Amino acid sequence: MASRSIRVSKFLSLVLRHAPGSIGLTLDEGGWASVEELIACAGRHGTRLDRELIVEVVASNDKQRFRLSDDGLRIRASQGHSIAVDLGLEPVTPPEVLYHGTARRFLEAILREGLRPSGRQHVHLSGDEETAVAVGRRHGSPVVLRVAAGRMAADGLVFYRSDNGVWLTDRVPSAYLEELGRER
Repeated sequence: MASRSIRVSKFLSLVLRHAPGSIGLTLDEGGWASVEELIACAGRHGTRLDRELIVEVVASNDKQRFRLSDDGLRIRASQGHSIAVDLGLEPVTPPEVLYHGTARRFLEAILREGLRPSGRQHVHLSGDEETAVAVGRRHGSPVVLRVAAGRMAADGLVFYRSDNGVWLTDRVPSAYLEELGRER
């Protein structure tokens, strides 16, 4: 069952974050889709889903990537969209320090140019080093960057926090970055 949940989670990531049209699914401006429409569209495109499986995947996803509406009739991705959606997040004051995990091969460009969304709506930041290491490891040899989020906010840059706790911002200029373990 675990492998099926992983496959469904990847499918949901694709259609709720990046390509709803690939199965004929429509998201509203907030990124929400009808669960019934999702099930029907997925079935027409060869992926069998039912409400129970969707509820299980939403509840068991370790990163809490998805959220069901309070009435259980709609679903959306918590963050990570490459398509335009308005998650309705309010600006929040971040902690003094946040973290970003990446692969070592990207480090030079990031330290030169800063962090940009790279095809997504926001730059994703973590509240702890361990999560940043795990994120960086997905892309290669991990590097963790310390982000001076408190200074950024004081300088007028805006932060949001997604439903699953990921910190979001439009960009992180290089002046606010430091490789963990190295002084700049």
